[in-house]
Amino acid sequence: MPATCDSLIEDIEDIVSAQDPKPHDRLFVRKSIVPHVRKRNKLKQDGWTEDLQADSVIPGTQKIWVKTWGCSHNNSDGEYMAGQLAAYGYKITENSSSADLWLLNSCTVKNPAEDHFRNSIKKAQEQDKKVVVAGCVPQAQPRMDYLKGLSIIGVQQIDRVVEVVEETIKGHSVRLLGQKKEKGKRLGGARLDLPKIRKNPLIEIISINTGCLNACTYCKTKHARGDLASYSVEELVDRAIQSFQEGVCEIWLTSEDTGAYGRDIGTDLPTLLWKLVEVIPEGAMLRLGMTNPPYILEHLEEMAKILLHPRVYSFLHVPVQTGSDSVLMDMKREYCIADFKQVADFLKERVPGITIATDIICGFPGETEADFKETLKLVQEYKFPSLFINQFYPRPGTPAAKMEQVHAQVKKQRTRELSQLFQSYTPYDHKMSLNSKY
Repeated sequence: MPATCDSLIEDIEDIVSAQDPKPHDRLFVRKSIVPHVRKRNKLKQDGWTEDLQADSVIPGTQKIWVKTWGCSHNNSDGEYMAGQLAAYGYKITENSSSADLWLLNSCTVKNPAEDHFRNSIKKAQEQDKKVVVAGCVPQAQPRMDYLKGLSIIGVQQIDRVVEVVEETIKGHSVRLLGQKKEKGKRLGGARLDLPKIRKNPLIEIISINTGCLNACTYCKTKHARGDLASYSVEELVDRAIQSFQEGVCEIWLTSEDTGAYGRDIGTDLPTLLWKLVEVIPEGAMLRLGMTNPPYILEHLEEMAKILLHPRVYSFLHVPVQTGSDSVLMDMKREYCIADFKQVADFLKERVPGITIATDIICGFPGETEADFKETLKLVQEYKFPSLFINQFYPRPGTPAAKMEQVHAQVKKQRTRELSQLFQSYTPYDHKMSLNSKY
């Protein structure tokens, strides 16, 4: 059978035994790894050519540039990958032009983020850089044409980054995209005790779970992150303690939906938060990430008490996405506007001075002018001090991409109109996050 590009790119997921040391355990003790890959010498196929370097190249001595797009979960993953590479001897550089290899950690939420990612791959190839791609784009769509021949690290495989970079430096292409399981149950991803290079040395971003329980019709991230898989309370508390010992003074909790935390392992978000509060030292703070309305509704009393704690920021990000129940149904968001208002009203009453941040999508398929007016009405009523305004982008493979689309000019006009409303009631112009969340 003739070889194809896809057949030459093998998954090395099962090559290294579970008993073998991971990069974190062998920071300075190298173990020979022979992945199941085949070398290509000036192979011309499907319109591209690859020249392999000699095996004399010594991994661990190169400069690596790490670029991350997207949410705080993605940023935490990027920090973990940079930390492991640095611990192994690679030099993490801020100068992309001097780097030998680019590690590009992608976001699949909106078209512009993927466009930047794809353009960066092209730029790296033009500069003859080695490339490793990570994040939600290759996890969700690993067979995209522009990813051919590239090494890929799956979102649950970031603890294997050293192995992938080593092989890529040698001229091999490898892909790690498997799902981590234990006794048939999907695990929450990489270990939390891995080394990190934090963008802000005073802030530790902790992903408390991966994936979510929803099936929103516009969301591509679900294709990459999958269903809910929570870390244990003990793991998360240990990570927080470790971070404070390393000089961190803020913990940011993140995930695709923090409110759903623990539903797969028999616990819940308030239980975790009370345990974390116990280990926060004086002068340090805890900040909660995004939670969807359906799950936070069950814990309003406890959440209000936690948000009143002196070492917890009085802040909660609760995305509403639209002011129209009809559009929410088309989005399959599993709540109505009355549910969102119940959350917002309860917390505003019980937690004086609380900041409630939210998201709005302008121009979702089928959104009428009357639907949009309902959104404007909701924003005017609550005057959200932090508002993420996103123009709708149809993502390939999602149900929303197949729906009847709102005209581009209408989407842009609604985005402008909502932005103007936001600017009209707040003096904090620097907080406006139009199209800047991702």
